[in-house]
Amino acid sequence: MDGRIIPLIMCGGAGTRLWPASREVRPKQFLPLFGKRSTFQETLLRVSDAALFERPIVITNAAYRFMVLEQLAEIGLEADTLLEPMRRDSGPAIATGAAFAQGRGGDAVVLALAADHVVQDNAAFVAACREGLVAAKAGNIVTFGVEPERAATEYGYIKPGKAIAGAVRAVEKFVEKPDPATASEYVKSGYLWNSGNFMFRASVLLDEYRKVDADSVNEVSEAVAKAGRDLGFVTLDPQSFGKARAISIDYAVMEKTSRAAVVPVSCGWSDVGSWHAVWELSDKDGQGNAAQGAAVFEDSRNCNVMTDRALVALEGVDDLVVVATQDAVLVSRQKDANGLKRLVAKLKTVAPQVTEEHIKVHRPWGSYQSVDNGDRHQVKRIIVRPGGRLSLQKHHHRAEHWIVVRGTAQVTVNELVKTVHENESIYIPIGAVHRLENPGKIQLELIEVQTGSYFGEDDIIRIEDDYRRT
Repeated sequence: MDGRIIPLIMCGGAGTRLWPASREVRPKQFLPLFGKRSTFQETLLRVSDAALFERPIVITNAAYRFMVLEQLAEIGLEADTLLEPMRRDSGPAIATGAAFAQGRGGDAVVLALAADHVVQDNAAFVAACREGLVAAKAGNIVTFGVEPERAATEYGYIKPGKAIAGAVRAVEKFVEKPDPATASEYVKSGYLWNSGNFMFRASVLLDEYRKVDADSVNEVSEAVAKAGRDLGFVTLDPQSFGKARAISIDYAVMEKTSRAAVVPVSCGWSDVGSWHAVWELSDKDGQGNAAQGAAVFEDSRNCNVMTDRALVALEGVDDLVVVATQDAVLVSRQKDANGLKRLVAKLKTVAPQVTEEHIKVHRPWGSYQSVDNGDRHQVKRIIVRPGGRLSLQKHHHRAEHWIVVRGTAQVTVNELVKTVHENESIYIPIGAVHRLENPGKIQLELIEVQTGSYFGEDDIIRIEDDYRRT
């Protein structure tokens, strides 16, 4: 060990507690909920001081790999990105990160962080990392106990025990999410919120995990040992990883180990587990209303609006959440997070697509968005980032017309390679082998008009692809 900490950022989850903004294909950790950066990006920046932190490890899944790459590039950072073949909860994810960290440089100290949490006071959080580092090096598994701001019922709690080193205390016990009366007693008794973030020596975490589930530790270690490399990503061996038991790190290790310790921290922490939590963290007007996007309030109080296009106007209402995306609108009471959970469960049976996909679909080369569609046509807005190119492909059921509205396109149609400028267009017949590229320095934007009998994405026959999706 060189004394620095390896951050392990866990961002493979797909929560729907912030539906309709957060969905399966682009969950909340990748969304700019507060300003221009996502919580994933803010988490990485929080642990980017090279004097204390080493190159981070990101553990995610194949569906999110290019979002991870894009968002890393946007903030000028690099990471070792591990791809889980399937979700196995936080236990195997953290054990995998620990095994990979060992292979990178001996018995490293690892800081496991959720990518979808908010910390408002970064300096206080980093100070807590320094405070806990001594205890972690000494063989403790240190969790971060947030000093409660209220008697919250949505968090688990930690009862601190005897002093270990500095402000670090042994964990006397973990307790589950309480009812309001119990939460109030916990706060009075000096309990701390359980943030679900941890710091440990890699060997200690794996040894403690091995005591209760040696098979899973062996399988994730094997998944790392047999991992491949694909476009710079570390692809964990699916056969080994799939044998690991799906379980949270709390149940697998923290509630069983005698090495659990806690460092108290007051840093403006939240797991952003509901729209009410987003409202609490947002800037508000004099009536307590928060807005991201175009919103107007009249005789309304303590409302929260997020809209990515349509103007939202509220009159004569209190304590409402209104989230307007381009294909769904949520109207909900501020504090009923369980109601939203029930609503999303119902939507998964009656309209599953709105819980899984956005109208704007992100791809490794850029994005596309459906603008209009009918029985025999579909219109899309396509954006290709500089240097990006789509796969060489063809379609059996549709022809395409491309009109460039910004930037320059290089288009291949069978044997023809043509440069298409702004205000110019090109036609791709049914069955033609074609490709779209952006050779320029600015974003390429075009309108695609498809005509034919079928427009599903499974009518893309990829012949050659930079991103190995053939």
